[in-house]
Amino acid sequence: MFYLCSIMRDVTWLDPTPSPGSWPRPPAALPAARLDEPSVGARVCVAGLVLVRQRPGTAKGVIFVTLEDETGTCNVVVWAKVYERFRRAVIAGRLLRVTGRVQREAGVVHVVAEVVEDISPLLDRLLDPTFRFDGTRAGDQP
Repeated sequence: MFYLCSIMRDVTWLDPTPSPGSWPRPPAALPAARLDEPSVGARVCVAGLVLVRQRPGTAKGVIFVTLEDETGTCNVVVWAKVYERFRRAVIAGRLLRVTGRVQREAGVVHVVAEVVEDISPLLDRLLDPTFRFDGTRAGDQP
């Protein structure tokens, strides 16, 4: 799982730190499967591979990004002003970490982006000849 240190008002979730040598993981990220836990408006951090970037002409500059981690997908809304600030990460990132606010409408959960970080260099660690997969799947960890 992508691990999170998320602050939901006065509650802090902290998952165990992955063991050394395990799959490279973005630091501090809430798994997509747990996005139903924080209350509406809570600030969370999510991370995952970019599956889709959409910029519909009718959306007035809003970009919709779908991220995927091993637990599922996460919908991210990037408003025009946030896009201007983090343009390079939104356009070129293969692995993103997004900090924003939880929004729920009609049973669909979105994260409205405030900060977008390109953490794609973590993917390059998979190609490192010294990297060894330890056989542990993220979902198997406590």
